[in-house]
Amino acid sequence: MNAPATTLDRRLTAARSDLAAEALRGLVDAPRYAQGFLRRVVDPVADLRREPRPDAPLDTQALAGEAVTVYDEHEGWAWGQLAGDGYVGYLPAAALGPADPAPTHRVTVQRTFVYPGPSIKLPPLAAVSVNSGFAVARTEGDFAVLATGGFVYAAHLSPLDTEAPDFVAVAERFLGVPYLWGGKTSLGIDCSGLVQVALAAAGIAAPRDSDMQEAGLGRPMDIAPDLAGLKRGDLVFWKSHVGIMLDAVRLLHANGHHMLVVAEPLAEAATRILARNGGPITSVRRL
Repeated sequence: MNAPATTLDRRLTAARSDLAAEALRGLVDAPRYAQGFLRRVVDPVADLRREPRPDAPLDTQALAGEAVTVYDEHEGWAWGQLAGDGYVGYLPAAALGPADPAPTHRVTVQRTFVYPGPSIKLPPLAAVSVNSGFAVARTEGDFAVLATGGFVYAAHLSPLDTEAPDFVAVAERFLGVPYLWGGKTSLGIDCSGLVQVALAAAGIAAPRDSDMQEAGLGRPMDIAPDLAGLKRGDLVFWKSHVGIMLDAVRLLHANGHHMLVVAEPLAEAATRILARNGGPITSVRRL
């Protein structure tokens, strides 16, 4: 018997009341199924929302160059699934373009500009965030010429297989960035987005949300009553929250208390979160 879509994680299941992905045939009941077609994010960032409305909750963001399988388009909205982490939702159709050319390079600095020509004196066409992907056709002086048009300072790009040696150092660049539920850029980011973006820069695929990350990343570590024994890169989880240890004492996290990405003593954060009914630390995971 086919399982109803409601028994599956709606965040990762391309199924709704009237339509489901062809790959889910036999797993979910739907009036019709669609094979889907591949598109790629062409805007600097595309907001993925829970419903096809600009005021609907923001679940996550897709960065330039990310592939999306689109199953339906209607009234300016594309309903699809992100290739990177499998998240399903609605994106502005205008933010998507042809699947080819596929990215060859990605941005390895916090933010950089796309220019209309090989000069920093030209007004930029766009500002793009770390991990954004681009197909580079050639270099011209200090600039990479994009296959789709535009010029990016070449030193700000690296081949796709380049991995940052320390994902925590990538996360540290976000210090002071505003907290944004669903955000994944230096203009706004949330707790699990910070973890996902930093790990992606180091070549480590991570789920999008903190509960998925707690279930799927690293191995569990014992939590000492005095929180001793932690080290740089350990992930600390609460219900609906996650942070990254900078060292044995300090936690780096995007949080709704400061509404920023901050570094603070783990003991202080844990005490505050518990006092505000956020619950105790649920686990520590070591990669």
